[in-house]
Amino acid sequence: MVWSFLIRINKKLVFAIPLMMAAGFLFGISVDKDIASNFKRLIMPFTFLMVYPMMVTLNIKHLKDGVKNIRLQITTQVINFLIVPFLAYGLGLYFFADQPYMALGLLLASLLPTSGMTISWTGFARGNMGAAINMTVIGLTLGSLATPFYVQSLMGTKVDVNIIMVIKQIVLIVFLPMVLGYFTRQALLKKYTMPEFKEKIAPRFPALSTIGVLGIVFVALALKAKTIAHNPTVLLTIFMPLLIIYVANFSLGTLVGKMFFKRDDAIALVYGTVMRNLSIALAIAINAFGQAGSDAALVIAAAYIIQVQSAAWYVKLTDQIFGPAAPES
Repeated sequence: MVWSFLIRINKKLVFAIPLMMAAGFLFGISVDKDIASNFKRLIMPFTFLMVYPMMVTLNIKHLKDGVKNIRLQITTQVINFLIVPFLAYGLGLYFFADQPYMALGLLLASLLPTSGMTISWTGFARGNMGAAINMTVIGLTLGSLATPFYVQSLMGTKVDVNIIMVIKQIVLIVFLPMVLGYFTRQALLKKYTMPEFKEKIAPRFPALSTIGVLGIVFVALALKAKTIAHNPTVLLTIFMPLLIIYVANFSLGTLVGKMFFKRDDAIALVYGTVMRNLSIALAIAINAFGQAGSDAALVIAAAYIIQVQSAAWYVKLTDQIFGPAAPES
């Protein structure tokens, strides 16, 4: 009963995330600020809960298949690390000239590409799942390694960057669950056959990941609820640069995909460059930058709404943009 409920929620994130944001906001304005601040301790376990299940369900065979198209993978990471972060940095300077931690949030949201949503939305659009899985692992790994240095070089003069703390957070919320997820999968496959694993076990892990995502969103909004209540126009300021980033990102991915890749690969390219791992970005913002990081967290939390909604809309337009998928043989 509980598992089926969580699995249904995982399929309805378009509605679940805004509802959880609203719940976090209402909670944050109704309790003392110190009580809301205590919820920061939940960010770490929630983030672990988000990353770990993804690694348990990762099929290494698909990963090997996805790496065959080196040109696609290189193109994806060029967009992810040489274009999008600098677009976000420039928009941060323009829109948040006097609010450096909000500019930091915009940068963090752009530095950690791909998540389980990359794989899910690519599957919904009938794109290249192997390539999407590979993009997820490569993008998350490269993003985790690059983030401390991007933040230090681009924002180090504007915000207080403890690079050791940032690296520590990334190890705890990215690489540790990656390793544990891999060994958990190996242990489960010794106990269950592959068909049993796929049918009975694997569907439960994305549901666990959903708990992590929704928990992080709830905490992020609870922490900034009173700030938003006192100055609601701040949300308009935040949404404008985020909208520009996502529109530019979808447009660039679509253009490059149509020009240089076949349909399935192009879809993987779009979702491999547009979907950002906002949960990890939130955890870094809140845990590595202290109280000031809550400003960055608000920007990242707002990105959830745009990211999930735009991904769902793009699925509906996929056949019009790239043509219908080939019939399954």
